[in-house]
Amino acid sequence: MSTLELLAPINAFLQCETPQAWIDEAIRPENLSVLLVDHANCELKAAQTAMLLLRRYAVDKESGEALLAWLKPFEDFVYRKIGTGDFSQHVNLSKKLISRSNFEHGDELISKMVLLIKEELHHFQQVLEIMQSRGVEYENLTAARYARGLMKYVRTHDPVKLTDTLICGAYIEARSCERFAKLAPYLDEELNKFYVSLLRSEARHFEDYLSLAQRISKENITERVSYFAEKEKALVQSSDQFFRFHSGPLAAEVAS
Repeated sequence: MSTLELLAPINAFLQCETPQAWIDEAIRPENLSVLLVDHANCELKAAQTAMLLLRRYAVDKESGEALLAWLKPFEDFVYRKIGTGDFSQHVNLSKKLISRSNFEHGDELISKMVLLIKEELHHFQQVLEIMQSRGVEYENLTAARYARGLMKYVRTHDPVKLTDTLICGAYIEARSCERFAKLAPYLDEELNKFYVSLLRSEARHFEDYLSLAQRISKENITERVSYFAEKEKALVQSSDQFFRFHSGPLAAEVAS
């Protein structure tokens, strides 16, 4: 499948393109280290979000502990500066997860989220290897307001809380893929190939989130999808003080 074919459902889902001003900022050589570090952060955050959904809704206590243990070496490296960045012994989950009997969609959530976690952790490792090969240090960065800005509109009671959270996940994944495609033509050969490969491997993630949201919801989710579409569009088009992978264009006074 061509890149254009992969992008077609993503672009149809999103209500706007990434502003050119963000792309112009992203491809500045002095921003490459921030782009890579924040991209790595996003891959880890995506894995953490999927893990939290599983622990909160789908798996028993022992399985939840196994999920925590799976991500711990990655979190130790990023947040506590523990380890060398070699995660070859932590590629796979150590045990089979057990679904809670009181959640009818548990097996499906487990199946989709475990695969997503595995892919996101693999991509995190790939970004880290590129950083290390280029001498980019893993520094602490403040998070963009994007994901937090979406999640503040999530309703606070279940099952609609879970439905909204999954819809937000769909938008975050779709926007990531759209930005992989936007960036790739401007990057050097190694990064161009890498971002195109990420688009290919992650293009289905937003659809997985959406299909789960609809299966779990008691009502048609079209209205909620449209609601979050407008919120996502506003976040992407409004300005930010700092450049991040999911930021909007920089405010004029900062950009200048």
